[in-house]
Amino acid sequence: MDTILLKIRTYGDPCLRKKSKAVKDVGPSERFLINAMVDTMRSHQGIGLAAPQIGLNEQIFVVDVGDGPFVVINPQITKKTGADFMEEGCLSIPEVLIKVKRAEAITVVYTNENNRRVERKCSGLMAKVIQHETDHLNGKLIVDYASLAEKIKFKKKLSELQKSNKGSES
Repeated sequence: MDTILLKIRTYGDPCLRKKSKAVKDVGPSERFLINAMVDTMRSHQGIGLAAPQIGLNEQIFVVDVGDGPFVVINPQITKKTGADFMEEGCLSIPEVLIKVKRAEAITVVYTNENNRRVERKCSGLMAKVIQHETDHLNGKLIVDYASLAEKIKFKKKLSELQKSNKGSES
């Protein structure tokens, strides 16, 4: 099968700030989309990619922290424990790293690519990536966690990204 790469939306694109809709059913078109999202994530050396980042406000994201891709649809984080800071990047905000405080361990209930509801306990990097991607589904970005110093440090870069998205339609 050919690799299909999707355009990643960047900071300032209105699609990144909209709340995503739940996916009613996972069929062939959703599976096709998921495969394209995995290809796109890998081509950009990412470890997570949410549908809003490619211009679709649907509750779907893909993750690969090194043990193969995994698909999350309609996630609900039902439990959070511990807290830890980690510097996070985002494919939609290139060259920007923000220190974000997130739960160290989570329990997430979601639908997989086979339309099955799954409950999964995660910790460490996997837990942080799931929280990051879930934020995308809610229109929240890492810059929303930025300290004043980080906002000042990345002001020029964010302004450039925003300018390049003036007039973007979603």
